[in-house]
Amino acid sequence: MFDILMYLFENLIHSEAEIRVDQDELTEELTRAGFHHDEIYKALSWLEKLAALQETDQKPYLAGLSTTPVTRIYTYQEQMRLDVECQGFLIFLEQIKVLDASTREMVIDRVMELDSAEFGLEDLKWVVLMVLFNVPGKENAYAQMEDLLFETPQGPLH
Repeated sequence: MFDILMYLFENLIHSEAEIRVDQDELTEELTRAGFHHDEIYKALSWLEKLAALQETDQKPYLAGLSTTPVTRIYTYQEQMRLDVECQGFLIFLEQIKVLDASTREMVIDRVMELDSAEFGLEDLKWVVLMVLFNVPGKENAYAQMEDLLFETPQGPLH
């Protein structure tokens, strides 16, 4: 399923192709690309839920959240999916203002919905990018995340 999301993001969304694509056409294109129908439907559902998260005015997972800094406590299931490196990266993204509490929770929600056995830091970076792309007003955060994702080290590495 994650491969399909990556394919869609790189080939349709990120290339600024027409985003409003007929679902049947999209399914047919993904099938021609070699993806299975079950995985296609899971990926499309994942994207629909992402869109629903950013469209709602109510964010039940943020109810009662104060403006003072808080520590995010991960559930056991979240810890199994997001290792310490991923959790640290999410904290880093909040510290540099790429993510706020709302977008962090959107990222965690989408990560937990992925149907893949293995998940690592590089995968998390792509999920963050997909979430930020879909949230209006987060263009600067998206650009900053894109720089972090595609950044190549300059000079000698020690």
